[in-house]
Amino acid sequence: MDRSDIEHVLEKCEFFEGLDKTDIEKIAALCDTENYEPGEYVFQQGDFGDHLYIIANGHVFLERSMDLGSRKGSVMIGALGRGRVLGCWSTLLGEPHFLMSSATCQKPTTVVAFRGADLREIMLSNTDLGLNVMEKFCFLLRDRIQSAYGALEKI
Repeated sequence: MDRSDIEHVLEKCEFFEGLDKTDIEKIAALCDTENYEPGEYVFQQGDFGDHLYIIANGHVFLERSMDLGSRKGSVMIGALGRGRVLGCWSTLLGEPHFLMSSATCQKPTTVVAFRGADLREIMLSNTDLGLNVMEKFCFLLRDRIQSAYGALEKI
């Protein structure tokens, strides 16, 4: 993908939709693309995380494995497609950590990847952008937490 393709992915993504062109260009400068085959992990539960990912093409399942003594299992938290965002959210708060789920590709998948700390720097230098992104971040986390609670009830 070239820079204009990355900008287009950002413009259509749930996280950056509605941002002005200048902000999209700044964020695109932080990004790289990665390609995965079916069955490959974008990341695995327990990995140290410092990146966020936007699905440009493909399909990814978010899964959480649990060991509750007598009850063990893995549940799907979400099925994500084009324009959806995943990764290590705490990096936007300046705190990378170990990932709490795995992201498995279901078909050939291309993601746009960037370090959350780099986006945080842009957000701190432009408070309007930062507030806009954090608001979307809050709604996205609400939805992911609801999905995770619903999925965990199945274990």
